[in-house]
Amino acid sequence: MPLPAGVYRADHVGSFLRPKAILETREKVESQAATAEDLRKVEDEHIATVVREQIENGLQSVTDGEYRREWFHIDFLQHLAGVEKRGHVASTNVTSHGQTPPRLVVVGKLGHPNAIQVDDFNYVNQQVEAVKASSQTVTTKVCIPSPTMVYFRSGRDGIDADAYPTLEPLFDDIAKAYQAELDDLYAAGCRFVQLDDTNLAYLCDEGMSKEAAQRHGKTPAELTQQCVDIINASISKRPKDMTIGIHLCRGNFRSQWFAQGGYEPVAETLFKGLNVDVYFLEFDDARSGDFSPLRHLPEDKIVVLGVMSSKKAELDDKKAMIERLNEAAGYCPRGLDQLCLSHQCGFSSTKEGNDLTVEEQWAKVRLEVEIAKQVWGDDLSQ
Repeated sequence: MPLPAGVYRADHVGSFLRPKAILETREKVESQAATAEDLRKVEDEHIATVVREQIENGLQSVTDGEYRREWFHIDFLQHLAGVEKRGHVASTNVTSHGQTPPRLVVVGKLGHPNAIQVDDFNYVNQQVEAVKASSQTVTTKVCIPSPTMVYFRSGRDGIDADAYPTLEPLFDDIAKAYQAELDDLYAAGCRFVQLDDTNLAYLCDEGMSKEAAQRHGKTPAELTQQCVDIINASISKRPKDMTIGIHLCRGNFRSQWFAQGGYEPVAETLFKGLNVDVYFLEFDDARSGDFSPLRHLPEDKIVVLGVMSSKKAELDDKKAMIERLNEAAGYCPRGLDQLCLSHQCGFSSTKEGNDLTVEEQWAKVRLEVEIAKQVWGDDLSQ
């Protein structure tokens, strides 16, 4: 069975370390010493470079490195009508840096007044076409936050009661907004969209799961099903030739994490109930548990196994990574044929980035490609 279009044996979650020039220009915009147009010009220049670097280092799924974002989710979601950023998320699980993400609140009827990612997709796609060889297979991937990121961390208190006395109409409006965005992206030529979701992963963490249950007044199992239902509704109208992936993230801020716990609490609903084509899953250390939840994986789905680490500077052990892949394959109905390889998350889910250098980042990417070719052969699209 072939891989879904746009999925490769050596894949990645999407973000790369931000160039200093982008960070400096962003600070100037915040202090009104530069304009948003100035920032976009700098971003364009460096996105063109990171597109070339991804292809040169062996990747075939190419993104903009998330260079236009401070946070993986906020920059997208605040473009939806009715959504604002206010304060920060309250949680007992914080990093050693003492920070939690900004808090999103729904202050009015949620809508999708304009395409959010189309201009960004078009620019990356133009760069891909300019750089890749005619014989190369390269896919421009768009990464957007999961629909659950709109409401989950704030709960009922973060949703305006006048706009939404009950939550079902909000969930309907979220789905309609995502349907519209996917329509716009498809019309622009996009054929691969990745949804980035922390909430299903946080439901695997005992402490954070209890917090969520108290915040929403539902059991963790009910919340898991609710998340799956909202995502399914949001992607229900996507064309058959648009691949949808989902990345489950336990936090990735300056090489720190927020949540821990194996996938077992959500696994059966996640794999059998969620209508995506491919799962990008963290398995880089003991926080993620063992591979046994993969026994729920249907035969027609793929897991991009994040056994390599973007959090540390040193290279992963090649032999150990191959052993991990083979161990995971033992739980999958079709074995290694259902697996691909990646790092557990991106290299820079926020503008700060993880604690490694650009050179170390690309060395890790090259090693990943090398391992994938040793396991699956030179054609990483098969």
